[in-house]
Amino acid sequence: MSIPDYQSITLPLLRLAGDSQPHLIRDTSDALAKHFGLSEAERSALLPSGRQTIFDNRVGWAKTYMKKAGLLHSPQRGTFQITQRGLDLLKSNPPRIDIGVLETFPEFNSFRAIRREKDPEEHPVGTSAGSTPEETLEDAYESIRADLEAELLDRVKACSPAFFERLVVELLVRMGYGGTLRDAGKAIGKSGDGGIDGIIKEDRLGLDVVYIQAKRWETTIGRPELQKFAGALQGQRARKGVFLTTSDFSKEASQYALQIDTKIALIDGTQLARLMIDHGLGVSLVETYEINRIDSDYFSEE
Repeated sequence: MSIPDYQSITLPLLRLAGDSQPHLIRDTSDALAKHFGLSEAERSALLPSGRQTIFDNRVGWAKTYMKKAGLLHSPQRGTFQITQRGLDLLKSNPPRIDIGVLETFPEFNSFRAIRREKDPEEHPVGTSAGSTPEETLEDAYESIRADLEAELLDRVKACSPAFFERLVVELLVRMGYGGTLRDAGKAIGKSGDGGIDGIIKEDRLGLDVVYIQAKRWETTIGRPELQKFAGALQGQRARKGVFLTTSDFSKEASQYALQIDTKIALIDGTQLARLMIDHGLGVSLVETYEINRIDSDYFSEE
């Protein structure tokens, strides 16, 4: 099954707390994962930020919203426990606890009102898809980034071949290859180059080199082009190469790169744009948002 949204998690979470004992959120996440029959892949799936699993994030927000509604409370750090209101709600045998149910409690509505005072255009907590605030924020980020990637790739495709080759070398330097731009690469992208557009040191000491092929193309790179590059590498007795393109690679080309002994890294247009953004090449920072959470250790008096 798919990972349940936080509104689907809320009732099972409250039922687990129905024994009136304090519970650790960590243990509860594991129990809920078994309840929903999640696979290991679903259990370990991460938010786009890579800092928390999707399921744990949704369990955490289900707990938070029920605390705001007075259904749960935290008797001590790292634990939660059902309240009398929560027990009364369970006794009514609700088929589901979603935003509509939580809105029947004034404390929850006060919580939402405070959020809206801070951001009048804020969407209601809990969309129809059951997104948590982190998921909503990260979805917006991914959308902005996808638009930027597409625009950046269009700009790269419009630049001259010489500019593109310099861009490729600068990107590899920012990724940690070659040391400084001054001594990074030896551009040899002229006729008779044997299918090689550049050479860059693999490390600052120059213990090994990486050969570069850069294609500012619109059409898909097929296996024949990759075979030419592999042959050029063999002619140089080279062991490593990077093939970058503004287009993409065919399935046959990708499979060929995996089959040969020479290591050739394939970077298509989408990956190229992502790497440029990740390493600040051709883009500038507009805004930074910091997300904080409570440091429970700070408030511990033990």
